[in-house]
Amino acid sequence: MRNFSDLSEREVLALAIANEEEDARIYADIAEGLRETYPASARVFTEMLTEEGDHRRRLIELYRQKFGEHIPLIRRQDVRGSLTHKPIWQIRPLGLDAVRALAESMELETQRFYRRAAARTSDASIRSLLGDLADAEAHHEALAEQLTAANLTEGARDEEAHAERRQLLLRVVQPALAGLMDGSVSTLAPVFASALATGKSWDAFLVGLAASIGAGISMAFAEALSDNGSLTGRGAPVVRGLITGLMTMLGGIGHTLPFLIADFHVALVVAVAIVILELAIIAWVRWKYMDTPPISAAFQVMVGGALVFACGILIGSS
Repeated sequence: MRNFSDLSEREVLALAIANEEEDARIYADIAEGLRETYPASARVFTEMLTEEGDHRRRLIELYRQKFGEHIPLIRRQDVRGSLTHKPIWQIRPLGLDAVRALAESMELETQRFYRRAAARTSDASIRSLLGDLADAEAHHEALAEQLTAANLTEGARDEEAHAERRQLLLRVVQPALAGLMDGSVSTLAPVFASALATGKSWDAFLVGLAASIGAGISMAFAEALSDNGSLTGRGAPVVRGLITGLMTMLGGIGHTLPFLIADFHVALVVAVAIVILELAIIAWVRWKYMDTPPISAAFQVMVGGALVFACGILIGSS
């Protein structure tokens, strides 16, 4: 890697051109990634892409005047101290807040680069262009606000907010809720059956731990293999599988941990209290995110949990 202070004026211009080309590709990838779900925001980034193209053309014209046709390939990663950006395809699905923050950091970094480059060149025309581009980058925040106001009308904002909420539901809330319900309910029977059958907290804990981990692994694979997300928009299957598996295990571990208490009767009472809390949380999530009426959500969850809980008690007491 080279130090920025060691670059010649020719190399600084070549680096500036490469930076503008990379930034333009990033904006193009963001616009494409947002187009289906957030079309209004995609138009904002398309306009920003046009601005980057204009900067690149001005840099290339000056480079040709000064140094000829050949532009050496000098990239950010070749210069010590430069920031590198993670490829957009590695950070999908794209969130609006994340890509807007990324754009702001890119503009600030580019402005700083042009200021430094202009300060160390002795050529008047190069210094003038780099200074102008630094000023242009400084005004990009205002431009972004203007483009946002022009493209993101009140209706568009509402549509994008609805789309963002839908993505959250599909990719996070639904897998997490499915896992939590499965872990909390399906492990009730084996945990309490073993507790009542043996009368020993440690035995119940081991059964609950095994059931929770096993259910988590099973649900993780089932969720990941059920849908690759290409048609449903539910996101990466591995991520969904991890969310479902972890929440399944958490749902079972919750009412298993009380059986670490040596006193069996105390452990049993605490475990029952945690089961009630788990079922209440599930009902709340269904009401909050799944638009289920609160009474209906509570009734469905409590009835299902009570049936499984009763099976565990009957089997363990027999």
